[in-house]
Amino acid sequence: MNRELADVLAVAANVAVAIPVAVVFVETVAALWPERRREYAAAASPARVAVLVPAHNEETAIQATLRDIRSQLAIGDRIIVVADNCSDDTAALARQGGAEVLERRDEVRRGKGFALAHGLEHLKAQPPDLVVFVDADTHVAAGSIAALRGRVMESAGPVQAVYLLDIPADAGPTAGISAFAFLVKNLVRPVGGARLGIPCQLLGTGMAMPWGVIDIQRLATGNIVEDMQLGVDLAIRGRPPRLCLEARVTGSLPAGRQAALIQRTRWEHGHLGTLLTQVPRLTWHGLSRLRPSLLGMALDLAVPPLALLCMIWLLVAGASSVLAWRGLSGIPAWIAACTGASIGLTVLLAWARHARGVIPGRVLAFAPFYALWKIPLYVAFIFRRQKDWVRTPREHPSGTMPRQKPPGPEGS
Repeated sequence: MNRELADVLAVAANVAVAIPVAVVFVETVAALWPERRREYAAAASPARVAVLVPAHNEETAIQATLRDIRSQLAIGDRIIVVADNCSDDTAALARQGGAEVLERRDEVRRGKGFALAHGLEHLKAQPPDLVVFVDADTHVAAGSIAALRGRVMESAGPVQAVYLLDIPADAGPTAGISAFAFLVKNLVRPVGGARLGIPCQLLGTGMAMPWGVIDIQRLATGNIVEDMQLGVDLAIRGRPPRLCLEARVTGSLPAGRQAALIQRTRWEHGHLGTLLTQVPRLTWHGLSRLRPSLLGMALDLAVPPLALLCMIWLLVAGASSVLAWRGLSGIPAWIAACTGASIGLTVLLAWARHARGVIPGRVLAFAPFYALWKIPLYVAFIFRRQKDWVRTPREHPSGTMPRQKPPGPEGS
């Protein structure tokens, strides 16, 4: 390979890494300034809400989730639990919790998407004005249902609550890194994207939408990230999802390493698969319809998981440094250095603005070990990609940290 070609390839590789890093950096900077929140009264809107809760063997969590939801409902609202292929007491406990319960048995069409479609088919007999989707193992913060109701009726389109993770009390530092990465993806970047006019991604729980925009057949799928796909489809149809800062749902990181790996594999293999298929689609529709918001969504979706992005940068930066040391152009190494500085500044800004009160700064030092832990996950994507929905095992840790409210964009 001649020197000129090597220089061109090295520059191209560095630019390919710098673009997603720049997207995250710009979104993080845009999320620095406080945003004024609105107040939504529980009875301010006459819109009827149905809260749909898919549940597969969730007897340990379902009643707490239903208490959160039931305390926020107005007269005429409903809770529907789809007990999907359950072998425990989920259905009985859900009935005790005041929900309408649908028991579904289908060993072939398995997965959250099929459960949601089953619940929506049931609602067709008496459709609500809007549907709120909540996972059975999440905490729904007070006022969230009213906020989602109000924002959906204002926008006449889909809305996504802030979705974050608590950290088990006995979890190690890598769990803190995982929760921080989750916070950057689900809070920092969507807040910045909203200020830049970029639609947010749907996250499966804490999402709400008017009945009229729901396409049941698109949900009836075994796609392991049916929520992400749904958000893309709605954006292309002219119903881009919007972030609702006033609503918040909180899950918990799995307590065990194996359970955490199963969960991350499902999320990240689904993310990478959707990235490969939907970024070109969004780009095409954005260009052909002259819709900048779709191009922005394509750029946002094109960002791979942060750990993978950092690993790719490290490889490219190392190769660029070797090439410069051997007498080739120093431009690739200079680009790599700027990209690395952007990554570091992004992490510091996101932590200082949004996570300082939740995740100790010393935990960030364990980021390289977290990335190493995920290498088998990314290798598996190439050789043994997960395509079927697999439930994260529910382990019983010795205790969990109290459900905290991480600081929002205004630092409260």
